[in-house]
Amino acid sequence: MSFEDTYYSFLFLWAFVALIVFIVLFYKDAPYGRHLKQGSSLTLSSRAGWIIMESPAVFGILIFLYMFYQTIGITETLLCCIWLLHYIHRTFVWPLRAKLRGKQMGVGVVSMALLFNVINITLQCIWIFILGEYTDQWILSPLFIVGIIIFLLGMLINIMSDNILMNLRKSGGNGYHVPKGFFFKYVSNPNYFGEIIEWFGWSLLSMSPAGFVFFIWTTANLVPRARSNNEWSKSNIPDYPKNRKSIIPFIY
Repeated sequence: MSFEDTYYSFLFLWAFVALIVFIVLFYKDAPYGRHLKQGSSLTLSSRAGWIIMESPAVFGILIFLYMFYQTIGITETLLCCIWLLHYIHRTFVWPLRAKLRGKQMGVGVVSMALLFNVINITLQCIWIFILGEYTDQWILSPLFIVGIIIFLLGMLINIMSDNILMNLRKSGGNGYHVPKGFFFKYVSNPNYFGEIIEWFGWSLLSMSPAGFVFFIWTTANLVPRARSNNEWSKSNIPDYPKNRKSIIPFIY
């Protein structure tokens, strides 16, 4: 079996694993944040855990850039910059801005996310730097332009939603409160909604099978988590709007 055949076979298997995770998460909440049981063993601070588990997405692509910088063109370079635009914010900016002092995260969650990010960045980079064929004109194609608009729109929704949550805790104090305004009018987790939109945009602008599988994984991971958060909020936060959907406005 050739390297390319092995790559596609693994992508197919990886997408199947995402389907299993999707089903499991509807029955078992990931042990983090509000779903972390009191007295849980093997935890570390949420800030440290977040930085550790997301860092492969930053350092991995920088390693590939260093290895292949002499052979890539403007399109591959721009793809890397778009990727880093999201992950530098996600890995370093968000955890340093968020009010995470005293919050804990399960070591198991950190370990699984770390493994996922190592695999994911490897798959993305193999396509971008080795198997994918990009011309310099690709960045002028309709798919790239539409994809980057969708990506940036999703990132905007994600960051603006996070800002509302951060400001809510500054004004309301510790604990959980009812977020209002922006997409919170419609769903409990617009930050998750924005991230799903981002990676759909990435799958278009990169025209990458790995990018599409990442979009599948993002959806499989965040949709059940959004459902759990929505149900928890309605049960535990006074006056939480009962008509709010979980993640997709007016639909789910």
